This record gives sequence, structure tokens and C-alpha cells, in this order.
Amino acid sequence: MDEVFKALADPSRRRLLDVLNERNGQTLRELCSGLDMARQSVSKHLAVLEAAGLITTTWRGREKLHHLDAAPINAIAERWMTRYDRRRAGALADLKRALESAPMNEFAYTTYINTTPEKLWQALTDPAFTRQYWGVSFETDWQKGSPMTWTENGRKTEDPGQVVLESDPYHRLSYAWHTFTADWANGNGIDGETLAKLQQESRSKVTFTIEPHGEMVKLTVLHDGFDDGSTTLAMCSQGWPALLSSLKTLLETGAPLP
Repeated sequence: MDEVFKALADPSRRRLLDVLNERNGQTLRELCSGLDMARQSVSKHLAVLEAAGLITTTWRGREKLHHLDAAPINAIAERWMTRYDRRRAGALADLKRALESAPMNEFAYTTYINTTPEKLWQALTDPAFTRQYWGVSFETDWQKGSPMTWTENGRKTEDPGQVVLESDPYHRLSYAWHTFTADWANGNGIDGETLAKLQQESRSKVTFTIEPHGEMVKLTVLHDGFDDGSTTLAMCSQGWPALLSSLKTLLETGAPLP
């Protein structure tokens, strides 16, 4: 957590987090236009925030997008706040509330896995792997525009909107999220009221970006396209960290989390 505290100690970096909290997924140019800082200074601050895990990045064509990742803030608030005096704890609580108060329509998460891009791609696409850490398998040829059938708890979900959006093996994968059906809800213990909310929301999409990082691989997951106040986003934000931790454990140890 030393990197997180160091990153948060600078008011300019806290301002950058505020700006991303107001509108996530901004380019360096967009961030510079809204701040009274030189481009080089903003770039250096972003590098510190990314190293601390407070932001994550994805690519849209040639543009690098920056996304807020509040997980380290939550970890401090939940595990260590009581060890500090009231003033410091209050400051952390204020920052945590600020990060969570504005509506955010995407979920971004970065993890580093001791594996290869080829093995990680296989783990994301091969049913023999996805069933182990996710309990889900996909029927598709993983070509752009191809339909996807989701199978979970023995129940299949099929819909014309479930398609592969982008497929660049070992580098980038994106697909539309599944359709919320009554059969899926029954298999996952979802009540009727929650199912009705899910079915009223726009279809979201998930994008996996795979980048070599020394002897490891950097995996960035961006799940976006949510409506304001999305029930889907709230559920996915709880599920993705555990799922990705299980994926990492599977690739590094040969067995997923229990």
C-alpha cells in the first residue's frame, strides 16, 4: 500500500482522480484540457497513479484511455482505516465517498498474471478453462460478429445480440454481455424483481486487453455500456474481482479458487 499512499499524497494526483471520477475513460489530451498542468506533468502523475493501481488503461484505436480503479481506496478504507487517527481516517473516508458518490457507468480492473499471452487467451476462450474458474462455457468460433451461446449451471442462453465484437488473439477480446432470461435467473437464484430490472437495462459489453509485462502478463478488463444506476453494474462489480482472482490462481497454480 506504500505506492497508494504516495500517490494520494499529491493534490494534483487527487485532482486527476476527481476528474476521472466525474467522467471515466479520458485520454491524456482530454485530461490536460481540464487541468492547469503541463502535458508532461499530467503524464508523470498518471504513471504514478497507474503504478499504484488507482487507474487502469485501455486502448481505443491509437488513443489511450484512463479509467479510475477505486479498489485500492476501498482496501485502505475497509482494512486499515481504524489504525490511523480520526483526522486521517476522515480524509480517507471523504475520498472514498467522493469516489463512490458520482455515477460510474463502467467497471475497470487490472491484474498481473504469471503466464503467457497464449495461455491467458486460452483461459478466456476455452470451455475447459472457463468452466473451472467461472462455471460458464461459450459456444462460438471467436470470430468478429459471430454469435455466442452461454452455458451456465446447465442452462443455455442464446440471443442474436450475444456476439463477438472484437477478436485479436493473444491481444484483445471483446463481446456483448449475455441476455437475462428467466431460465438463467432460476439457475442463479435471481429473484423476479431483480430480473425485471436487469431485463430493462441496455446490453453491456466486456473487453479484455492482454499485454506482456516482463515475465508476466497484464490483463485489463473493461466492462462498460451500463445505464445510470445499473443493477447489472452493481452485480458485475462484485463478481469480477473474485472471478479474475480465481482465473489468476488457476493459471499460476493449476487450480482455481474454491
